[in-house]
Amino acid sequence: MKQNEAVIQTLERLGGIATLGQLNQEVFKIKDCEWKTKTPFASIRRIVQENENIYKIKPGLWALKSHKKELEQIGIVVETEKNKNSKAVIEFNHSYYQGLLVSIGNLKKFGTFVPNQDKNKLFLHEKLGDMRTIQSIPDYSYDTFVSRSSTIDVIWFNERKMPHSFFEVEHSTDIQNSLMKFFDLQDFYTHMFIVADERRHEEYNKKLGYSSFAKMKNDKRVEFLSYDELERQYRQTIELQNIHTLIL
Repeated sequence: MKQNEAVIQTLERLGGIATLGQLNQEVFKIKDCEWKTKTPFASIRRIVQENENIYKIKPGLWALKSHKKELEQIGIVVETEKNKNSKAVIEFNHSYYQGLLVSIGNLKKFGTFVPNQDKNKLFLHEKLGDMRTIQSIPDYSYDTFVSRSSTIDVIWFNERKMPHSFFEVEHSTDIQNSLMKFFDLQDFYTHMFIVADERRHEEYNKKLGYSSFAKMKNDKRVEFLSYDELERQYRQTIELQNIHTLIL
């Protein structure tokens, strides 16, 4: 089987859509396709970029043109200047990046939690509630703090059920609201991230510069994580895992 055929077959098996990370993880399971190259991941990237049967939905996310109408019916659409503020695009972006965060957390062996109000939202074809490894938020502190953190978009917990990282995905909502959550939880030894399009980085810096957040800014308690950087970290996490598997 040719390499481009293996990529197409893998996309079909994954429901017509996959992240580049998922392709890197799944395509090598096809035994009758040989990848005699030192850079197989680069070959996969080239195939999805050049194959006429595949289209790009967003950086790192590719789909088969034959599945386009079906995917659009469940809200998976290519973002354009015209539709970027539509409900469908906003909801898809939010749950998609939540899914990437949960996936990375799972690969890194953290306990992962998403709010119950988001558990039925989809990451491609999978419900976020089925992806998370923790179904109810642990009672890691006083009720006030646990309740305050229960609506954070994604939380990674360590093996002691203490929060390791808080992530708030900000596609169109006010970044200041998420900073206020982090302000209330700043006494915990926890990494805190605002996840958003790079175009909102300046807005993030402006809001973090408010006097109310001065201590958080000075102590570097909060970081900005762009969508592109998140996708890159997701892909690299899977690639490192695959390299380890192939070596073994």
